[in-house]
Amino acid sequence: MSEISMHRICKSFDRHKVLDEVNLEVEKGEIHCLLGENGAGKTTLMNILYGLYHADSGETYIKGKQVNISSPKVAQQHHIGMVHQHFMLIESMTVLQNIILGNEEGKFSIDYARSRDKVLDMERTYHFNFDLDKPISALSVGEKQRVEIFKAIYRGADIIVLDEPTAVLTPQEVEVLFHILDDMRAQQKTIIFITHKLYETMELSNSVTVLRNGKVVQTLRTKDATSQLLATMMVGHEVSFDIKKTPCRPGETVLDLKNLRVLPVADPQGISLKLHKGEIYGIAGVDGNGQQELESCIIGTSRPISGSIFFDGKEITNLSVSERKMRGIAAIPSDRLRNAILPDMSIVDNYLLGFQHHQKFAKYGFLGLNALRNHAAKMIEAYSIKVSSLTQPISQLSGGNQQKIVFSREAGLEPLLLIAAQPVRGLDIGAIDAIHRQLLELRDSGKAILLISTELSEIMEMSDRIGVLYKGNVIAERDADKFTIRELGLFMAGQKAS
Repeated sequence: MSEISMHRICKSFDRHKVLDEVNLEVEKGEIHCLLGENGAGKTTLMNILYGLYHADSGETYIKGKQVNISSPKVAQQHHIGMVHQHFMLIESMTVLQNIILGNEEGKFSIDYARSRDKVLDMERTYHFNFDLDKPISALSVGEKQRVEIFKAIYRGADIIVLDEPTAVLTPQEVEVLFHILDDMRAQQKTIIFITHKLYETMELSNSVTVLRNGKVVQTLRTKDATSQLLATMMVGHEVSFDIKKTPCRPGETVLDLKNLRVLPVADPQGISLKLHKGEIYGIAGVDGNGQQELESCIIGTSRPISGSIFFDGKEITNLSVSERKMRGIAAIPSDRLRNAILPDMSIVDNYLLGFQHHQKFAKYGFLGLNALRNHAAKMIEAYSIKVSSLTQPISQLSGGNQQKIVFSREAGLEPLLLIAAQPVRGLDIGAIDAIHRQLLELRDSGKAILLISTELSEIMEMSDRIGVLYKGNVIAERDADKFTIRELGLFMAGQKAS
């Protein structure tokens, strides 16, 4: 008998079917990976299990008994806990206070001694090793996540759902998390691990269910799977992981950042780096250390606190976005939907965004529509973008094809510098492969590329040089092949290079 059985689960939002007759079986005491690309329906399915959403139809069984989980409180009564990507902790309170909150020992007042003893007993079982008197505000992201997991266990959870738990962790923190999950599995806890990362699935799980476009592709034992097989299931076609990278031949300096402060907590010297023609410079770091601020300062949508930006030998610190574009800076913003496309406008109109004054399309104050259409058609063919027509709204395309349009628009007019911020976020493996190949083609043609990504595997694979960003400072910089994963993880956690 399965610990969890979900049968024929359906869920729609605004007539868009997010889950379509989904079945899920999870055995007691296993780590079960729910694998799929962003938008596949993984988190929605688990939000239904936890009572945050209600299914339009379908049934849920816990230990063979049909249940109606109408709220998280009811889920907790069925010993289900969920750790979300955004933590629910009170920063000013201690670790102990957060763990016992709402489940304190004592009748008329909180018996902290009894509560502490109970927490310490459980800590020894699962090897968490907290400083119980430390305030949450003083913890790293990985430590906060472990408090959330422990809090779920303390409240009696036997089934624990983790939603993309490694997204904000350093490699060392991922290693610690995996050890803890192994201990939990040994204690017969049932863990559902939501992820889109193949290596995590292969390393950690006992079984895996692959979701694609709201439907279950297959459930199988992990020992019977390969990364290639799972990738094919995720995207619906075979994917090649073989990317050949030629040696880097850097040329003249294109971008020169001098003591750029983008965060108030950054040191006075801020960020100083040089990026050359024919080079991919990767910015590594845990999300929230100034990546977004650095991106917007170089693009021109915000100004640095202090410091200077030089492009092609000239200072551009106070130039507008459009002036920077005219000089040869192109950008793939980290938030595609908010900053890179207008969803209700046509594909051809989206190709014009940011380039209204470019000499290719505008002459004597008039827009050359034929030149714009010809350019859009040429880009769509060159980048193998699947569209019905140039006039269809860009919102009708998949995320991968939308990103290809943004990429081809920014790269298609021969920029000197391309800012690629989280360029493959939310894309399927096939689209990721296409974007990575195109980045390497641009680099080989002599373009300078600043790659900003929280995906460490992407930074390691694509970059020629890497700078590690921590609290708004580049605390380590060297050729990519001179870093190990372990060293990168230590720098991402704030250890400065000697």
